[in-house]
Amino acid sequence: MSLLRVASTQVSDTYRFVCLLLVVVVAGSSQGLLLPLLSILLERQGISPDMNGMNSTALYIGVFATMFFIEKPVGKYGFKPVILAGALLVTAAMLLFPVSGALWFWFILRLLIGIGDSSLHYASQLWIVSSAPADRRGRYISLYGMAYGVGFSIGPLGINLLPLGEAAPFLIVGLFFLVVTVMLLRIPNELPERAPSGEAAQNRFSRTYRLAWFVLIPSLLYGLMEASMNSSFPLYGLRIELSQSWISLLLMSFGIGSLILQLPLGMLSDRIGRKPVLMGCALAGSLAFFLVPLAGGNEYALFALFVAGGGLVGSFYSLGLAYAADILPKPILSTANVIASIHFSIGSILGPSIGGYGIRYVSDHSMFMLLGGAFLAFGLLGLLFRPKPEAAQTA
Repeated sequence: MSLLRVASTQVSDTYRFVCLLLVVVVAGSSQGLLLPLLSILLERQGISPDMNGMNSTALYIGVFATMFFIEKPVGKYGFKPVILAGALLVTAAMLLFPVSGALWFWFILRLLIGIGDSSLHYASQLWIVSSAPADRRGRYISLYGMAYGVGFSIGPLGINLLPLGEAAPFLIVGLFFLVVTVMLLRIPNELPERAPSGEAAQNRFSRTYRLAWFVLIPSLLYGLMEASMNSSFPLYGLRIELSQSWISLLLMSFGIGSLILQLPLGMLSDRIGRKPVLMGCALAGSLAFFLVPLAGGNEYALFALFVAGGGLVGSFYSLGLAYAADILPKPILSTANVIASIHFSIGSILGPSIGGYGIRYVSDHSMFMLLGGAFLAFGLLGLLFRPKPEAAQTA
């Protein structure tokens, strides 16, 4: 069954796709900016790295909590209302950051942004994956990943707006959200294809894990990597005496690598399969992370390693979703998206906490050892995964 159209309009599918990509760009910029910006501002207040990291987890607690209820409103009201609600919630929270610098207040705002970001990401990625032609799914989802990468890359540059006032970065991102929200109003709404009414949620979750456990790991690793880099790397950079401008540039370089390879890797996965691409990128990416401590404070060596690492593992979330769409029956694809988002949240919650505690109690380099080991383990796990014949059949 194809997606059910619930509104008629002359707005083209291309316009819809472009608008969804712009939403993802802005959402990516908010996440790319918030973690390093707030980490730096809290460091200025004298907040310890472990407390700093714990406060960062609020955003991902919001993401995690959202996944337990987001499937129903999307199924009932459609994609568009959920995306609009998420965008408006993030906009409101962004504009409230300058009101107070209290740790508890920022925790609540980060929680709200996590709920809003999670809602619009879930609805937009499911909309794109569900409507993409099977032979171009890797390309479509790679463009989605590239859009997020663009936003995620330019987000840390907002740190350089601090000389204009601490409120400036928040106001700019809030303005961007308002613009894309207005653009979204022209898009017709659609409803996702539903699973059979007799199939319980517990059965759908267990079935999805049974058919695609390996496919759901990339979202966990991507969340771990993204949150660790954006929350803990600024602290790492300050400890190896990198300047604030170099910290923002290096975070951007990670996104640049993802942008360079996102579409080529997606197209390659269309030709040779998602699994070999994911395994190869995991093994090579782990090497890039292991080499970061050896680069020390050499900015140019770090830049090269970050571009390489970002390019190799920056496609993990999008490629994991494309792989899920390849091997899962369409009615439970929304369940796979929910699980992927939950895994992303778990990884994102763990990343700042482990990174902060590691920097304080273990070693400044512990974050990169953790990431290198995690991607290496995933690459080797791929040898054990064989998609079951049932997964290739539609329900």
